[in-house]
Amino acid sequence: MYEIYVAAQFEAAHRLVGDFGPATRMHGHTYTLEVLVRGERLKEDGTLYDIGRLRPAVDGLAASLHYRDLNEVPGLEDANTTAEVVARHCWEKLAPDLRNQDLDTLVVRVWESPQVYAAREDRLG
Repeated sequence: MYEIYVAAQFEAAHRLVGDFGPATRMHGHTYTLEVLVRGERLKEDGTLYDIGRLRPAVDGLAASLHYRDLNEVPGLEDANTTAEVVARHCWEKLAPDLRNQDLDTLVVRVWESPQVYAAREDRLG
């Protein structure tokens, strides 16, 4: 299995609904968005996927979340913006352009701090 990886950062605020203690109040994180694509076969040019295409997609996604209240972002406005939900949102934003590219899986990790992340991994096929 081969993989390529791209990361980006964004600053965002959110508040959780439910039994989350102080996290139910508005607070912010310096998020790190990590994206990995995996596949079994390299193309004839020796690449799994063009990192020059993946990098701007990840950077653009991070930019769309930068300095935002995640609870107001289209697609997240009716969700409890846990790290898991944000990871799912990011996975769903990136997956359509990665399908039919001879890739097997997409992994998205959303780090809320250097010690805490949530991830979504699923097949692209």
